[in-house]
This record gives sequence, structure tokens and C-alpha cells, in this order.
Amino acid sequence: MVIVTRTSAPTDTIRVAVSTVIFSLRRDESGRLAVVLPLVRRTRDPHDGLWALPGGWLDAAENLEAAASRTLAETTGLAPSYLEQLYAFGDVGRAPGRVVSIVYWALLREGAQLPADAHNVRWFDAAHLPALAFDHNHIVDYALWRLRNKVGYSRIAHGLLPELFTLSDLREVYEAILERDLDPANFRRQVENSGTLIPTDAFRTGSHRPARLYRYNHDVELADRGPLAPEPDRDGGAVSAPSALPEEVTI
Repeated sequence: MVIVTRTSAPTDTIRVAVSTVIFSLRRDESGRLAVVLPLVRRTRDPHDGLWALPGGWLDAAENLEAAASRTLAETTGLAPSYLEQLYAFGDVGRAPGRVVSIVYWALLREGAQLPADAHNVRWFDAAHLPALAFDHNHIVDYALWRLRNKVGYSRIAHGLLPELFTLSDLREVYEAILERDLDPANFRRQVENSGTLIPTDAFRTGSHRPARLYRYNHDVELADRGPLAPEPDRDGGAVSAPSALPEEVTI
């Protein structure tokens, strides 16, 4: 056996990019909530004219999460309510040259709007995407898989809701993500017992019976970030991980 040891640095340049899959919710023509994401139309080769995930190059003096926030602001003008690293995509040939993309996934609260001066940016239904640039269809599929799994054991769905919401609003978010109906009575009972919601004295009125408005208990994390990014509580300690979501919505 001959062992070859590389003694010099590789000559090929490896570039690092940061991209983000940003999920939000919109109502479709039938009135049902659907998971949507903003895409940016490319205006140069490669893949000129195709839609792609918002992103950009990593600056040498920039942290990854800071780069994700910056490129989001520069390409879409959006600021997410939740941001987490998803995966590193670096297959040879995924882009001209050698490009490794550090991909984040983010959540925007329902009803988030693109700025009026946002150019070449549009919302797309996550279930009906066109052919995207590079390997971005694959990346979106993976991000959706992560979202659907994570909603089963964390409070991540609250990152898509406004500050005040009804239990029906919350159930609709879960149904949109999981793409299936949930039993309203069972969902209400289990979520009310979860300790993650705080009832308010406000009600939403309309053609139906008034519905109480709730807010999220901010002492409970949306998702357990693990030991790499502990969230301090008001006393400076680490916040304990939330318990599992009801079995009905576990994947």
C-alpha cells in the first residue's frame, strides 16, 4: 500500500456562500393556509432568469448567522422571527467553481410583507415550486422535511404566528405544515395543557362565537438549540428544553 500525503495547500479556490430558506404562511384561493417562501430571480449567469434562494457570499470577518441575516436583508428586506442553521451543501459541481453553501432556515410571522422597493423577489407556494437555480429545489425539500419533523417535538409553529392568536389559528398552522387535518377538540385539550400558551382577556369577535386570544409563553423556547447556543433566562441561567408536543401532532 502506498500512502500519499499532501504537503501543500490545495490550489483550487473554495468559496463559501450563505443562503436561507424562509418559511411563512399565506391563504390560498380556497382560504386554507399554505406554507410559502420568498425567492429571488437571478439576473446574471449561471441560471440567469431562474428563481433561487436569497443568499450571498460570506465575508471573511463575518459570523455565519450574521451573514444569513445580512444577505436576507439585502436581497429581500425581511427580518425573520426565528433563524437556525440547516445544513452545509457542498457537492462537487453544484455550482461553477467550488462553492460550499451554509444554509439557514428561518420563519416569518403570517402576513409578513415584502418591502415596496424589493426587486426580483416573489412569494411561492412551497408545495408548487418551479425549477430553481443550482440545487435549491433539493435544499427546500430538505428544509420542509426539517420543519415538519421539528414541529412535532418543539414549539416552532409559534414563530409563524402573530403576537396574539386563537387556538384555531394555532391548529391551522400545524395543519398547514403537516398537510393534514387535526381533531379540534383533541388539539385544544392537549395544547391548553402544554404550558406554552398564556390566555389573555381579549377575544376575537365575528360571525361566530367569540374566541379567546392567547399569546406565547416567552419563558419557553421555540426550539431547543442545544449546548452550542443556550438561551439565558432572566436570571442569567439556561432555559430548560421544552417538553414534547402532543402525540397527535408528533411526526
